[in-house]
Amino acid sequence: MASETAPRKIVLTRICHAYYKYQDMDRAVKWFNDFGFTEEKRVNGDEKIYFRGYGTEPWVVCAVKADRDEFAGVGYVVESEDDLRHASETLPKATQIYELEDAPGRGKCVTFYDPVDNFPFHLVYGQEGAGVLEIPLPQEPVNYPFEKNRPKNHFQRFQKRPAPVHKLGHWGHCSTNYAKIYEFYTSRFNLIASDLVHDDAGTDITCFLRLDRGKEPVDHHCFFFYQGPKFHVHHTSYETHDFDTQVLGHDWLREKGYKNCWGVGRHVLGSQIFDYWFDPSGNVMEHYVDGDLVDDTQPPHRSKASPDSLHVWGPDVPSDFLE
Repeated sequence: MASETAPRKIVLTRICHAYYKYQDMDRAVKWFNDFGFTEEKRVNGDEKIYFRGYGTEPWVVCAVKADRDEFAGVGYVVESEDDLRHASETLPKATQIYELEDAPGRGKCVTFYDPVDNFPFHLVYGQEGAGVLEIPLPQEPVNYPFEKNRPKNHFQRFQKRPAPVHKLGHWGHCSTNYAKIYEFYTSRFNLIASDLVHDDAGTDITCFLRLDRGKEPVDHHCFFFYQGPKFHVHHTSYETHDFDTQVLGHDWLREKGYKNCWGVGRHVLGSQIFDYWFDPSGNVMEHYVDGDLVDDTQPPHRSKASPDSLHVWGPDVPSDFLE
């Protein structure tokens, strides 16, 4: 008996932006400014506020005024309008193609809903890119004990400020049916595993997925999920410039009175230096630097779940990070 034909994969090219809903928009704006975003556009006063990083994405986060605080989905860019059309015809609860009329860079979008936990997931095509913001960023060589790269009489001096966000790098959530959504996302999209984490019985319970772009280097992961009793978004993660920039941002957020979730430390899987913070509504957002890049020559890796596998150095893992 012939096997069923595998579904056509929708080709993703990159992760691009996230939506969050807030009751208190003034507090949200202060948070995003202190976290290192740049306000780009307001729609109908404070109904929607778009924030960008200093990279080429026209926007990275949209804060939406709402009756309750809520995560409202992440967007990925697809390779073609045909991918967008195919998504609208085949994915769960998918919308028709609609215009991002008020968004910086505009573009077209299809929203579908996760087949297990029913959260929104956005696919985008045709956005206009943005110019890189001219933000002063350190590019200083580093001195080592036996290799002095910085010229004599040349000093390291830094300005206290938020850590400027470059881009959205990844996000992840707790799923109530890991096996089902692993099959869904890896069969419907060009997503492949960089790392799989299993329990004592050898059952996979966490995965870190990257884009399959052939020989093009991509981030170690742009999406992760893990098995748990109740759906929730774990965090969204934003790249900043370098370690000094990141720690300056850490001190800025601490001095402004925000609550640190975990950091600063160095991950094992993906290798990023991480720093996780709670926004005023309890969402977790991460600054990261120095993550791994991989291509299609790198096979998936499997390892056993353990708190020690989460970081090489840094504070102990807090219990609420593992929820």
